[in-house]
Amino acid sequence: MKRNRKENISRAEALDCKPIKNSEVEEVSLDSGETMLIYPVKARPWISAVSRRLGMEASVVRKKLQLDKMGTSVWELLDGKRTVHQVIEVFSLTHRLHSREAEVAVIQFIRELGHRGLVGLA
Repeated sequence: MKRNRKENISRAEALDCKPIKNSEVEEVSLDSGETMLIYPVKARPWISAVSRRLGMEASVVRKKLQLDKMGTSVWELLDGKRTVHQVIEVFSLTHRLHSREAEVAVIQFIRELGHRGLVGLA
């Protein structure tokens, strides 16, 4: 997914966004009920340049991120149809959390997934 830098949006606009999973992310369900995400990471430009000069192809590095049960439950809610606000509501009810506590946790989690390129917002 290509990152588009936009100007800061309001809290209400952010909560109305729909998180969409990156199609390049591979999901692996573990026996523990948790999820392992495997995703490609692009090499830094200088590493690619050195590889080309040495006649080597820059291989695609794949990283792994293991989600705990709460992270897995949020990941499963990211279906491209629910807004961030709806994800927070379901997460709050499922885990019996105060709505503000759920909001902080879910937003931070989605932000971290976004930094890693695992989700985008529509």
